[in-house]
Amino acid sequence: MIAIKTADLTQDFPSVADRVLRGEKVLIAQPKSENLVLMTEKEYKSLEQIRENRSNLARSKAKEALKKLQQQANESGTNEMSMEEINAEIAEYRKENNS
Repeated sequence: MIAIKTADLTQDFPSVADRVLRGEKVLIAQPKSENLVLMTEKEYKSLEQIRENRSNLARSKAKEALKKLQQQANESGTNEMSMEEINAEIAEYRKENNS
């Protein structure tokens, strides 16, 4: 990865663009460390696909965990408890574990 200043980018954009198209990463140094990275559209789309895949995987794992919890609640009968019963169970648990 090469690092250049904004002024260098504006003065020699064709050369910088050619380097990016050949696979080189370019960091554009900005004040206050608010740097930018120049990459090809193909690389950008690849990164976005990775982000989307991770997000989908996380959603899938959350759905599976919820499904498992629902199944456990059905098997134990806790899915039929009222809020009052649930609150009473929580209060009893806290009482037993704070002693």
